[in-house]
Amino acid sequence: MKEKLFELIEHQNNLSVEEILLNIGMSAVIGFLIYISYMITHKGTIYSKKFNASLVILTMLTGIVMTVIGNNIALSLGMVGALSIVRFRTAIKDSRDTVYIFWTIIVGICCGVGDFTVALIGSVGVFVVMLILGLIKNDNRMLLIIRGDRGSQSTAQAKVYQMFRKKAILRVQNTTEDTFELIFELSQKTIKKSVKSTHQISDELYKIGKVEYVNLVMQNDEVSN
Repeated sequence: MKEKLFELIEHQNNLSVEEILLNIGMSAVIGFLIYISYMITHKGTIYSKKFNASLVILTMLTGIVMTVIGNNIALSLGMVGALSIVRFRTAIKDSRDTVYIFWTIIVGICCGVGDFTVALIGSVGVFVVMLILGLIKNDNRMLLIIRGDRGSQSTAQAKVYQMFRKKAILRVQNTTEDTFELIFELSQKTIKKSVKSTHQISDELYKIGKVEYVNLVMQNDEVSN
């Protein structure tokens, strides 16, 4: 048992140049498939070309690391120890980006050990699923911000509830001796059902009088650079 264990530990991964090039080449090919998937599914949202390009590179790097490790247990333990000291501080702006990072790592591992069938079939399956789920759009919340003379506060608040049939949620109410500021939360669906255009909201509120400004802002919890 000890002899077999020592043989396994001492075993070196002897790959030919052709096999190494094939592992890295397949990592790059499937990495470009991930690149295309990310570009399509993030169309119309915050799309980062740099992050998308880094996915291809990450796939290749993982494939290179796995090619080096091979079946060498000692080398794999040392590699894990070395990589464990790396800390990434880049904020993920979209939860789907985490999925793509894991996807590239998994593909790189598969290609690094020469299991191209699993890498290719798995990537095609994930690609199709990501395309389908990429069609799902978030109903981003909208913030309606109203500022004006304090004497018109109750009228403005009642007008908002009237326009949106009490589906507007009052989130913030700031007042001074002379002014007020109200922040309502609305869904895009509610706005589309209640008014013909966003200009109608400001027009109706300005008719009240003594309203300083009306802002309609999309609430976005994603982190961007």
